[in-house]
Amino acid sequence: MEIQREELAAGDGDPFKGDPNFMASLARGLEVIQAFTPQRRQMSISQISQKTGIPRAAVRRCLYTLGKLGFVYAEDGKYYQLRPRILALGHAYLASTPLAKSTQPVLKHLSEMLNESCSIATLDGDDILYIARASSSRIMTIDLDIGSRLPAWSTSMGRVLLSYLPEEQLNDFLGRITMIRYTPQTVDSVSKLREELKRVRQQGYALNDQELEMGLRSIAVPLVNPDGAVVAALNVGVHAGQVSSQELLNRVLPKLQEAAQELSLLLR
Repeated sequence: MEIQREELAAGDGDPFKGDPNFMASLARGLEVIQAFTPQRRQMSISQISQKTGIPRAAVRRCLYTLGKLGFVYAEDGKYYQLRPRILALGHAYLASTPLAKSTQPVLKHLSEMLNESCSIATLDGDDILYIARASSSRIMTIDLDIGSRLPAWSTSMGRVLLSYLPEEQLNDFLGRITMIRYTPQTVDSVSKLREELKRVRQQGYALNDQELEMGLRSIAVPLVNPDGAVVAALNVGVHAGQVSSQELLNRVLPKLQEAAQELSLLLR
């Protein structure tokens, strides 16, 4: 009876309610896994329940199952954390994706040539997902690595990817996002963001000047497959106090575009 009550409660407002093929227990397990972040590496059942909206009893069962399978553990019996085996879930994607598998040497060369951090990301829901990265130094207060996610609308790579979406998909995206003013320079309205995305599409690159975090500038370009579809974005991030916007355009952008052309060849 406990499980039935929880399932019914979770179904309220659920877009998958009534879908006989949708496995709610699997979805909950994946939500529990995604609750862990670099900022919250250890979490209790109550904290995970609060973050995901999943009842504590269901979270406990998810963690019990994940623990038995070797994906999580709680050394003190209270605060859970992911185990290295969790990497196996992402390995299959990275190993089977030509871009993620073959891109690292090009990224490393670009990073060394510019002495700046470089990344590749794809669009995943409303976020960008980092699939490759070469870091020369830490320029953000948050750690970024393969598998990291950031809001697409507020990042240079995200804006590149959004600018090439079909109109209907873009309208859906803009209709559901919540815009947060991260810094005084953050674009703060859907209308302004729409205009910015038009500009990005026309010029072929996105320049983000301290909109996500003060002190961070980044510039991004699209990666295009042989069919002409934009499948990912490539960017360079710099310290705003060391590299001006004009230098990004004059020195960095040409090298970034050259690397994008080289990387696009890997998609053939």
